Parts: sequence; structure tokens; C-alpha cells
Amino acid sequence: MATATREERLVVIKEIVCDILEIEEDEVSETSLFKEDHNADSLRAIEILAALEKEFGVVINQSELPRMVNLTGVYEVVGEPAGW
Repeated sequence: MATATREERLVVIKEIVCDILEIEEDEVSETSLFKEDHNADSLRAIEILAALEKEFGVVINQSELPRMVNLTGVYEVVGEPAGW
């Protein structure tokens, strides 16, 4: 997925997040907050992190979880080790 665009990567991230949070994709925007808007808990956040690591072949430190509050934050956290 190295040649994918930002939009293409966001689609994949959104699919993973929506699958784990059990919500419809049209319920999530780049800035909607997982915990406040979608009732995500810390276990779901760790599931999202693990799924992203597997999908993108990166290692993400759990200390990055506080930044992963919405799709924009997740994209930035995944993008750093992935080199986007």
C-alpha cells in the first residue's frame, strides 16, 4: 500500500475502525471522536491499534493511543512508522 493516496489509506483505516466499533461508515468523520461520539473504550482502542499494525505492517507504541481519538489522529499515528 506504499503507493496509495491519503484518501485510499483513510478508507482502509475507516473500515477497520468502523468494523471494530461496530458502527456504520457514514457515522464517522475524520474528526468525530471515537470515545465521545461512538462510545469506544480502551479495549476497542487497543483492538484498533493491533488491527492497524497488522494491516499496514507497522509497530505502534501503546503510548500513542491518546493521539488516536479520531480518524485524523489515527492516520498521523500510523503514518509516522509507515513513512507517509
